[in-house]
Amino acid sequence: MKILVFQHLRVEHSGIFAEFWRNAGHSEHIVELDEGEAIPDLDGYDMLAVMGGPMDVWQEEQHPWLVPEKAAIRHWVRKLRRPYLGICLGHQLLADALGGKVGLMKAPEVGLATVELTEAGRRDRLFSGVEPKIETLQWHGAEVSMLPEGGEVLAGNAACAIQAMRVGPNAYGFQYHMEITDRTVGDWSKIPEYAASLKQALGAEAAARLAQTVAPYLQAFRKTASRINDNFFVATGG
Repeated sequence: MKILVFQHLRVEHSGIFAEFWRNAGHSEHIVELDEGEAIPDLDGYDMLAVMGGPMDVWQEEQHPWLVPEKAAIRHWVRKLRRPYLGICLGHQLLADALGGKVGLMKAPEVGLATVELTEAGRRDRLFSGVEPKIETLQWHGAEVSMLPEGGEVLAGNAACAIQAMRVGPNAYGFQYHMEITDRTVGDWSKIPEYAASLKQALGAEAAARLAQTVAPYLQAFRKTASRINDNFFVATGG
């Protein structure tokens, strides 16, 4: 498959999924939107993956490329109806582009957190073979507050009710980060917006130890991500 990837920050990429896709013979075409790269003709691609970023979906004046990006997501999901994978900002953009709502949380959710599958999530093929309670890495201050038309909540927790969702048959969004590698926390901690939310959520001492805190979970994260990646291609017909 030819996978089109929208990035909003060079260090916030497809991470472990890039390895899975490469090993399966898929190819990535990366568009770094925040650096002014243009969105190509969508017809030449089989899957769209939209990654995270420090900006918010409503910041169209500061980041004018959000406007064509949302239009591309809307066309991809509603017209082309091809597989879509959104993570963090990509999850929020999926909701916003299709008529849902995204807003600020009362407090950022950063660090390790458990999410639980809803009844719909337990039935969805995407989570086949995945435990109903999933340990995750979170790093966000905004959340999807209202689903778009055709959306269904697949996972949530007390901090954020819509941690995973499906929109239509082929579009999935995840607020939490499955794509992380052993470099992720270190790379993201250098981004001013992420560093600020990290300290606000955890305090300076715990923030400084986050990479060490997350390290013992990386193998389990990889196993879950691998299973969901395999299920994604089955569930979406990819």
